[in-house]
Amino acid sequence: MTIAKRPVGDSDLEVAPLALGGNVFDWTADEATSFEVLDAFVDAGGTMIDTADVYSAWVPGHQGGESEAVIGRWLKRSGKRDRVVIATKVGMISGLSPATVDAACDASLKRLGIDAIDLYYQHKDDESVPLADSLGAFDRLAKVGKIRAIGLSNFSAERVDEAMAVAAGEGLMRPSALQPWYNMVEREKFEGPLRDAAGRHGLAVFPYYSLANGFLTGKYRSREDLDKSPRGLRNIGYLEGRGMQVLKALDEVAAETGAALATVTLAWLKAQPTIAAPIASATGRAQLDQLTAALSLDLSADQIERLDRASAAEPVES
Repeated sequence: MTIAKRPVGDSDLEVAPLALGGNVFDWTADEATSFEVLDAFVDAGGTMIDTADVYSAWVPGHQGGESEAVIGRWLKRSGKRDRVVIATKVGMISGLSPATVDAACDASLKRLGIDAIDLYYQHKDDESVPLADSLGAFDRLAKVGKIRAIGLSNFSAERVDEAMAVAAGEGLMRPSALQPWYNMVEREKFEGPLRDAAGRHGLAVFPYYSLANGFLTGKYRSREDLDKSPRGLRNIGYLEGRGMQVLKALDEVAAETGAALATVTLAWLKAQPTIAAPIASATGRAQLDQLTAALSLDLSADQIERLDRASAAEPVES
């Protein structure tokens, strides 16, 4: 089956409507498992791999760059560079001064073992550095062929507008992608001014936390379930408010489609305005298969409407 690709803003990139998150590589997925997941993702029609230079600095003994290094070794072994779009990021810890950006880009290229990063993000807004300086550094990297497109991650709507205005005013390469926090139980983090800004500027949106730390897979349905994984306690807030009504609606649509809850969740996300591809990670083949099934699952208008109602900010009266 042919999977239709979606444009990444006004860049020359296009991607299948699901991105594989690389945050778990060399953390909760060892190298052999990471290679298996990467191979299966591409073989299923996936094209975009999302990582960052900070992954996984939070692990004792790690310093960041571990995920990129795993991806680099996989690219060398698999020979699949021409089948994937590589996105990575800079600035979560070190900021976005031009010197930092230049050095970080070179380090990421070396770890990944590639000549150019397809999509390079400012990982979070650094208001201590003028946007003309940080975007100028990215523009210079593009001009020398080290990156192909620019993305913004964790930016407010106001700063997205400012970044686009600066790029236009200074004659710099325009950002073409936005990476925000967005999922079915936290719609307000993106919907509203930030989504409006993405639409206004033609940005392709790649949401992270798509599965809400695993809550939207149905894994956590009570407080007793929170011990099931190291991330379990992060889900305690989702058990309140609309969380359970969202799971109920997902259960209904999953029964109708024969798909897993994770698959339905990602299919709902990919159907939302401005979304190019939701990002989700997998620590094994079974999880990965649930993710890639979303590539070919198109929900009906009625199913989307029911999920919309259940996940609205105001609880639905039963």
